[in-house]
Amino acid sequence: MMELTRWNRLGDLPVLQDRINRMFNDTFFKGSGAVNDELTGHSWNPVVDIIDNDESIVIKADLPGVDKKNISIDYKDRVLTLKGERVDDNEVKEENYYKRERVRGSFMRSFTLPASVAADKISADYKEGVLKIEIPKPEEQKPNQITIN
Repeated sequence: MMELTRWNRLGDLPVLQDRINRMFNDTFFKGSGAVNDELTGHSWNPVVDIIDNDESIVIKADLPGVDKKNISIDYKDRVLTLKGERVDDNEVKEENYYKRERVRGSFMRSFTLPASVAADKISADYKEGVLKIEIPKPEEQKPNQITIN
């Protein structure tokens, strides 16, 4: 005898939406997602804010617990890549932990910039666990004020 089950037309919608989101992110934002990537070995990705102002593009990345010497920033072919590593706290023995939630290991984020910029004009500052990268806009991208006669 055949068993009848109630059909739910929206039952698979969340699964489908998740698959579409992943496909979109993998296609257009490769390397910039906030998800763990087992294939590349990167165990976490810092969260960032990207601000577009008149003079520059500013990227602020939260990197608490990351030593400045373990951070590198590269720029090539309109892609800015932020790499680094948060290392283990060797002062505490593994068996002394009750709970360990802070993520450690290497990370990498890549950002495609809207136009070519002068790499020597990019500046970075690291204070209190926040990395601020300032990317000056090229002259042709800066807004021009037009006087109305």
